[in-house]
Amino acid sequence: MIMKSNSALQMRWMELLVAACFILAGILVVTDSMRVGNSWGSDGPEPGYFPFYIGCLMLAGAFWVVLRTLLSWKRDGGQEVFAERHEFNLMMLMLIPTAVFTAAIFVLGIYLASLIFIAAFMVWQGKYSYLKSVLVAASISSALYVLFEIWFLLPLPKGIIETWLG
Repeated sequence: MIMKSNSALQMRWMELLVAACFILAGILVVTDSMRVGNSWGSDGPEPGYFPFYIGCLMLAGAFWVVLRTLLSWKRDGGQEVFAERHEFNLMMLMLIPTAVFTAAIFVLGIYLASLIFIAAFMVWQGKYSYLKSVLVAASISSALYVLFEIWFLLPLPKGIIETWLG
């Protein structure tokens, strides 16, 4: 499968995985652009005009990567390594907390989730004190609140606690 007996992650599998993600994203962008209108109207471009072509470029690039990877499949013999097992584990140590943070945004809201995420990473990865980590994380979350909610008047996702606080 993906992991070889020598505990290395093959580059070609990662290229195909990333290309598949871009294909899915490109399909989503193109179909949504078609839903909102992607042509040139009487008063200029419709809302989906620019995203439609960006989605098409994403699809073209992703299919190019798939084609190039499949054509070189036998030639490279799967020897090119993306990451050794221990390197892959280090990547997962960053990816998994980031995925949890992303899911927490829907429950806690972006500001509280960011505060917890930043503070936890400062303590866990940076080995900073709890007090310094919480102060820095609270400062960053507060700055984000002022920037987006007050200056730009752009509300970001709020969770249960943030909605309760107002």
